Amino acid sequence: QLVSTFCHKTSSLERVEEEGDDDDEDDDLDIAGGYDSFRGYNSSMGSDSSSCLDESSDDEVAGREAGELPTSPMHQPSTGQLTEDSGSEPAVCEMCGIVGTRETFFSKTKRFCSVSCSRSYSSNSKKASILARLQGKPPTKKAKVLHKAAWSAKIGAFLHSQGTGQLADGTLTGQDALVLGFDWGKYLQEHDFKAAPVSCFKHVPLFDQWDDVVKGMKVEVLNSDAVLPSRVYWIASVIQTVGYRALLRYEGFEDDASHDFWCNLGTVDIHPIGWCAINSKILVPPQTIHAKFTDWRSYLMKKLVGARTIPVDFHIKMAESMKYPFRQGMRVEVVDKNHVSRTRMAVVDTVIGGRLRLLYEDGDSDDDFWCHMWSPLIHPVGWSRRVGHNIKKT
Repeated sequence: QLVSTFCHKTSSLERVEEEGDDDDEDDDLDIAGGYDSFRGYNSSMGSDSSSCLDESSDDEVAGREAGELPTSPMHQPSTGQLTEDSGSEPAVCEMCGIVGTRETFFSKTKRFCSVSCSRSYSSNSKKASILARLQGKPPTKKAKVLHKAAWSAKIGAFLHSQGTGQLADGTLTGQDALVLGFDWGKYLQEHDFKAAPVSCFKHVPLFDQWDDVVKGMKVEVLNSDAVLPSRVYWIASVIQTVGYRALLRYEGFEDDASHDFWCNLGTVDIHPIGWCAINSKILVPPQTIHAKFTDWRSYLMKKLVGARTIPVDFHIKMAESMKYPFRQGMRVEVVDKNHVSRTRMAVVDTVIGGRLRLLYEDGDSDDDFWCHMWSPLIHPVGWSRRVGHNIKKT
């Protein structure tokens, strides 16, 4: 754990700098998670080899012992066409669908274009087994492989059947997916408006801690400016906060705002500093500024020492604060919007951020009523009879 609170400095980062002269470079704690892999990335740029960017598999290890490094067609110059006189048999990656030649494909079976696709294919087999256990089915020895889209659909269907209505990364599913979003970041930036801070709303997740999310805070995020087959990360600084959204800038761009991007801090792709090191993920600078510095390690050390970041349990706290007791199909008594002196029976149709869409039981499908789950306008079944309040008969 490199950082445990919003407001405390990253003392572990300072300790790395102080002890850096006494320890060998290879033995230092990598504050830039997987930084040795990043150095491998630098050396691989000249050899068009992608093997050092992915975790090793048995086939890759065997290849290295033989003095050969597998290459990926994604990193080799290509005319985009496979000619008959090239002498290479065309092949299609079973994971990502990229077209290449068998001689450049990875593994003995030549089924995948890279180590990353090979491992992803294997990983999805495990996910299929997990899904089977969640649904109460006995796991099989050879689980059916689910590609990314199919896996998300399966998990989404399962979670929605449990009443959550969203994937683990916050992606809405089922009926909730029909709710169109609004780009607040773009709207506020275009009109130069100031958003009310999260701390103003006591009913929302982490309202009592959001004031600690400040400008200059560092996080590890997905690197969208990388020409690599696998997911890699880089460090970004918070430039501005608007509610739960933050304007981020990759480290290395300095005062250049051309690549700034808005991101919801509650998404699963936002991590505290040190997450990559702990989880053996790779930090790679954006391709746009890759050649800007020759010693990225020293640059990151200067930027990260004394910096703030989000706590390691940030997403756990966020998830816990979003556990709502209401589920689709539950019955309640709610104020009759056409006759406010009485109540009506209603059923919970949708739950979004603690807000309930209620449908009157004796009404039609568009006769709905929205209110927060803590609203005094809704009551448990039997409340009207117990207190002697008028309720519409159904």
